[in-house]
Amino acid sequence: MKVLLLGSGGREHALAWKISQSSQLEKLYIAPGNAGTKAYGENLDIDVLDFGAVKKAVLDLGINTVVVGPEAPLVAGISDYFEADEELKSIGVVGPSKEASMLEGSKDFAKQFMSKYNIPTAKYGTFTRENVQDGDAFLEKMKAPYVLKADGLAAGKGVLIIHDLQEAKDALRSILLDEKFGAAGARVVIEEFLDGRELSVFVITDGDSYKILPEAKDYKRIGEGDTGLNTGGMGAVSPVPFADATFKDKIENQIIIPTIKGLKAEGIRYKGFIFFGLIQVKGEPYVIEYNCRMGDPETEVVIPRLKSDILELFEGVATNTLSERDVQFDDRSAATVVMVSGGYPEAYEKGKVIYGLNTVSGSMVFHAGTTSDGPTILSSGGRVLAVTSYGKSLEVALERSYKSIEQIEFEKANYRKDIGADVV
Repeated sequence: MKVLLLGSGGREHALAWKISQSSQLEKLYIAPGNAGTKAYGENLDIDVLDFGAVKKAVLDLGINTVVVGPEAPLVAGISDYFEADEELKSIGVVGPSKEASMLEGSKDFAKQFMSKYNIPTAKYGTFTRENVQDGDAFLEKMKAPYVLKADGLAAGKGVLIIHDLQEAKDALRSILLDEKFGAAGARVVIEEFLDGRELSVFVITDGDSYKILPEAKDYKRIGEGDTGLNTGGMGAVSPVPFADATFKDKIENQIIIPTIKGLKAEGIRYKGFIFFGLIQVKGEPYVIEYNCRMGDPETEVVIPRLKSDILELFEGVATNTLSERDVQFDDRSAATVVMVSGGYPEAYEKGKVIYGLNTVSGSMVFHAGTTSDGPTILSSGGRVLAVTSYGKSLEVALERSYKSIEQIEFEKANYRKDIGADVV
């Protein structure tokens, strides 16, 4: 099987690492990839949103399966593009349709879907620049803290949690009238704040059946103790100790099954990963958000815990035979700690030389934002590396990741020193 993997982050490096282990793989291409993905396949200098360039590569290289890593090409409709093209429609695409991707592409769409299919989530209202005063009135009825979400994609930074009513009203205007989040903030979802413990659950589905992957917990804030600005993710652990068998049964019966059935009832074609961002409140699961792809950095702990051949699962998705495929997990824990550029998630510098990568043993280093200049590896993003380790417990896995991080350095490198501390 010849596979094209789209994306360039830590998620894609982890997927490339896993795909490369498949007995079915003939050749792996990654577009555009990063300095780390080169070890597992051939990087192609292609923009994932240039569907014409993706088509040319698929036809020229004889690709059988396309795996879509990030959300942007899914929300832009790459799956539909393949489906509608005579030359491409026989190619298997792991990634949902444009309509299905609205579960992530529009918070309002997701909320309406959950409401229709009785999937537990926070109470909400949706507002635009035309009815911003109604938004004020809605906020006045809510209790602090106030949760404001840009409706569209905002690179993981479109959610504000505000404790002061006037600040919340000002923020609503900043998003709707001053376009703080650009087009993503043309609508704002205001929702009730849920106080509890968060986790992420992932399934892969062919639209009819599904397989549940290992759960994970990620850490979004830049600072220790979950303080400071939101980021794309500073680390993750799997499994999640508070997600016991009873709680997982509730997730499957109250959230996963109604979601799969609801998509089918709506006639929405969904082939790929569904990411359920959940919160446990008094022992009950609620959906905070859906994503239409694997999470990052959760992928860097979930995929290492998947023992099954991932191309077997992808073939099951493409041919609607996922129910016949076997899924097995590694019993070990996995923990990843993300090394970021100094200043991130605000302004940061790129092009910093990364030292010590070859000295790491006992951990996997997934590249999130890197490029290469000959043998030299350079930083090229805010999140630079994700250092993942196995352990018989989360404590052991975390200890190994932190020990490995001590071997790696680049100018102004930063990382959180308390990943997993709240659950171990």
